[in-house]
Amino acid sequence: MESIKFSQIFAIGFMLFAMFLGAGNVIFAPMVGQQAGTNTWIAMAGFLVTGVGLVLLAIIALTRGGGTVEKLASRVHPVFAIVFSILLFLTLGPIYVIPRTTSVVYEIAVFPLMAENASNALFLFVFSVLFILLTVILSWNTTKFVDRLGKIITPIFGILLVILIAKSLITPMGGFGKPMGEYISTSSAFLEGFTQGYYTMDVLAAFVFGGIFIKSIGAIGIQSPKTISKVFIQAGLITVAGLVLLQVSMAWLGATSLDQIGYKENGGEVLAQSAVVLFGQIGIFLIGTVIFLTGITTNVACLSAVAEYFERLMPSISYKKWLIVFALMGLIITNFGLTTILTMASPVLLLLYPLAIALIVLIFANNLFKGHRSVYIGTMIGVGIVAVLDALKEAGIAPDAINRAFGFIPLFENGAGWIATGIVGFFVGFLVAKSRQEGTELITNNPGEQVNLN
Repeated sequence: MESIKFSQIFAIGFMLFAMFLGAGNVIFAPMVGQQAGTNTWIAMAGFLVTGVGLVLLAIIALTRGGGTVEKLASRVHPVFAIVFSILLFLTLGPIYVIPRTTSVVYEIAVFPLMAENASNALFLFVFSVLFILLTVILSWNTTKFVDRLGKIITPIFGILLVILIAKSLITPMGGFGKPMGEYISTSSAFLEGFTQGYYTMDVLAAFVFGGIFIKSIGAIGIQSPKTISKVFIQAGLITVAGLVLLQVSMAWLGATSLDQIGYKENGGEVLAQSAVVLFGQIGIFLIGTVIFLTGITTNVACLSAVAEYFERLMPSISYKKWLIVFALMGLIITNFGLTTILTMASPVLLLLYPLAIALIVLIFANNLFKGHRSVYIGTMIGVGIVAVLDALKEAGIAPDAINRAFGFIPLFENGAGWIATGIVGFFVGFLVAKSRQEGTELITNNPGEQVNLN
């Protein structure tokens, strides 16, 4: 097996951490802290399951299932693999993440510095052009990711975040407040935190970053599938440890901020105003720099990954041409404004996340049910039906009628009804597979290798 220095693994882990560490990672946990109050740690337990824990499982599932989301999803059906992958990559790229990230950076790092009578639309357009252009430049050569992200940018904003959190620990802004809304009871707080973890989008991002990440490992001379798998998992552990510390710290910041800044509408406001309370006016520049750096790393990672995927899908169009196409698409959507972008997100996430989680679980359980395709199909149908209903409710389409009609499903009104229907679909699929005497497709210890026993 090829050898690799710990310093290289650490740099790769930092690179992966930088790719995950975007606007979503630093704006959602503070809101959980503010709203959960004294139930913050219960809510964060649920948040960390979907926002962090499943990230490592997704990384391991990628190494077991062949290294790309398309190979994982093709176990359900080739058509499902294409549709799921395209929707996933477009969401994590030009349709949602790039516009959201660019808008959040503008709102937190630029807008507070503008004069009151400045044209918000004009400045957003100018900023978004420059920011997305920088994204394209940094994405132009993917082999430079380790140097640019892991060794330079991540340590800078990591240090700034440590300074911010350390100050909040040394001189806390206040105590935890009373739980609000869904966070009032401990059980609902956990489930609400569980669903809020979706919004980091990190499990979906793990699928998206897989291809570009493996390319980066290859760029430092690692070619053996076993070594790539080992490095991927070791770097994933470093990434997960960093994400846990980050999310817990952000939740603490939000939970202790109420006495000083009161309840806010979004995590960006919580961070910006908390930084001012802790550091005075210099806090605006501190948090602005943090958000700018996290935003650019997220944009680079997502734009590169989506361009890399579509180059594989349609090789006649080069990676660099796809970069330009998706950068322009992201630029257009950015200028609809942050509120519109965020409104689009929830239904899509409530559709994609349950399917992604189910796919991860099935990859780990593959050998227990001998890899029968009917099990994959049955589970995805069970999960997908409720995921579509949850997406419709989130989009405001007959939520009361849907709750009345399907409220008998356990946890349906809490947004987790897909777990029960997925389990039903699993067993129905297993019975179908046995009745049809389907072939067996095992996953071996060698990453991506399969054993077909018919």
